[in-house]
Amino acid sequence: MNGILVVNKEKDYTSRDVVNIISKEFKTKKVGHTGTLDPIATGVLVVTIGGSTKISELLVSTYKEYIAEVTLGIKTDTFDITGNILETKEIKLDKSKLEQTIKSFKKTYLQEVPIYSAVKLNGKKLYEYARNKEEVKLPKKEVEIKEIELLKYAGNKFTFRCLVSKGTYIRSLINDICNGLNIIGTMSSLKRTKQGEFKIEDSYTLEQIKNKKYKLLEMQEVLKEYLQIEVNEYIENKIKNGCLLENRYDEDIIVFINKNQQVIGIYKKYEKDMNKIKPWKIFN
Repeated sequence: MNGILVVNKEKDYTSRDVVNIISKEFKTKKVGHTGTLDPIATGVLVVTIGGSTKISELLVSTYKEYIAEVTLGIKTDTFDITGNILETKEIKLDKSKLEQTIKSFKKTYLQEVPIYSAVKLNGKKLYEYARNKEEVKLPKKEVEIKEIELLKYAGNKFTFRCLVSKGTYIRSLINDICNGLNIIGTMSSLKRTKQGEFKIEDSYTLEQIKNKKYKLLEMQEVLKEYLQIEVNEYIENKIKNGCLLENRYDEDIIVFINKNQQVIGIYKKYEKDMNKIKPWKIFN
């Protein structure tokens, strides 16, 4: 079975837990996902099944939308509520100043990767340095906060929505916002509401999936942003045999489909001969 399933991940499940459950339900080991969510996080997790695992990298969206809750007056080593508490403090914060600071993060900037992450440095994951209490200079990566707005501020908590580029750590964004306000705070909940074109309204809980109440998306549906060319049986056989084809297209990626609207191959430009395109992914 091939297809893409948009899962509404529940809290306390790892992304790997979800993959294992889907694998068991669909009786296949060929299951993957396109963007890790920490156990504390909920929401959109795009899962690929069967041959669709080959297109995972094409589904890793540039932008993802989140709704995050911040608890003020607590600082943890992981930047979220699951970590070890390093400091507590009573916080008094003016709402207008909070709104102004949040809005100031609508920008592109270098974000420091949190030490409790799976990013590798010198062949070792950062969280391994943290667990071993080893000091390390944390890498920085450019991220874009495309949209950001305060949704609610009450008591010692505030909630905001953001649309961010791939690779943005919301925990780190929250830490940066708190540093900008000269206060302490930590992420207490996180929901991913959108990943590219995949929305939480179109996702399914694990309970729904177990009860067969879901819709699998086909590759042809989720690859609609790429040029799709329907081919005859002769060209279909050439594609299935991995042949080079004439480059008649002004596109970096070309998706070929057969008369049944099934994806049979994805091609890319051929660097050695720009008049040709070469097979990248073949589906039998």
